[in-house]
Amino acid sequence: MATGVLAAVSLVLPAATATAAPTAPSQSTTQSVSGNPGYREKDMSDPLVLAHRGASGYRPEHTLAAYDLAVEQGADYIEPDLVMTKDGVLVDRHEPEIGGTTDVADRPEFADRRTTKQVDGASVTGWFVDDFTLAELKTLRTKERLGDLRPGSSTYDGQFQVPTFEEVLAQREALSRSTGRVIGIIPEIKHSTYLHAEGFDPEAEVTRLVKAYHLDHRKAPIWVQSFELTALKSLREHGYRGKSTFLTTVKGGPYDLREQGTTYAELTTAASMQELSQWIDGFGPEKNAVIARNADGTLGEPTSFVDDAHAAGLKVTPWTFRAENTFLPTDYRTGSDPATHGRMADEVTRFFEVGVDGVFCDQPDICVGAREDFLDAS
Repeated sequence: MATGVLAAVSLVLPAATATAAPTAPSQSTTQSVSGNPGYREKDMSDPLVLAHRGASGYRPEHTLAAYDLAVEQGADYIEPDLVMTKDGVLVDRHEPEIGGTTDVADRPEFADRRTTKQVDGASVTGWFVDDFTLAELKTLRTKERLGDLRPGSSTYDGQFQVPTFEEVLAQREALSRSTGRVIGIIPEIKHSTYLHAEGFDPEAEVTRLVKAYHLDHRKAPIWVQSFELTALKSLREHGYRGKSTFLTTVKGGPYDLREQGTTYAELTTAASMQELSQWIDGFGPEKNAVIARNADGTLGEPTSFVDDAHAAGLKVTPWTFRAENTFLPTDYRTGSDPATHGRMADEVTRFFEVGVDGVFCDQPDICVGAREDFLDAS
């Protein structure tokens, strides 16, 4: 019988018979595959380089172009964030609100779709994926979210569509064949509580597509992530058999357990990690949980997070390593321009030395280069 954290989680889980998502349009889900589609996680580097939203330091995030470039730069895994359209299709956006990552604000035919919704207890105003059919969403074009920091990526604004999860799964297969190496995928279910309140069941649809693309087994190169423990448990209830990652932050708590007063600190104690290891396979912590920042913003000393997780048999893949000064510890910056690339390679090497199992990177090429130097020196 579940005790401790697991008992708290079980109290707030959506029932297995939760409201089903609207029926998605007919799509091809079982692909004929030749060559090497990379169905098993084998011969992969250690530690892993996980392309955070693709090569999002160089191309608009969550686009097929960003994933192609990430793999070209040597990334082992690509990361799509998943939300759902009005007609129940999983698509790849960081948030349900898309005003900052598409040209929807410049499209007069969708002006009346602008609205305010509650997302994880906060009021958010803009345009929401779940108010658009897939056909409507496909008429939009993506844009760089951090244009002031990434002007090079902004030159690609307006060129790419929003991909579906199924398109990214097919792309993963194609990249495994074309490169001759296993390319993994690490999707994140975004705002599961919100999506369920809107009448969707993202865990059921993720499970369906993972099965259709032959990745529903323990050795598959897939990890499904969420900041909400209920989503990860719901995946298991829907029959998902692959690996899962619980994403955590230094402050606050998972939205699905917040009303019970559960914090991430409580969920990431050594004892809680042991308990959670019954049904998750790893943690994706905010990187400051692994190596803390000092009060002056410099990089501090390692915590016990990696050792505690490894003792529980769990992998650790912190996020997010970004090259721009504004995201780096103050002692790893170069000059004073927030957009200038600082010493990201040196920062990520510190985390390799602590023993992390992988790193989420916006500039995969820098992390791949740092890993090569680290392994050569080991």
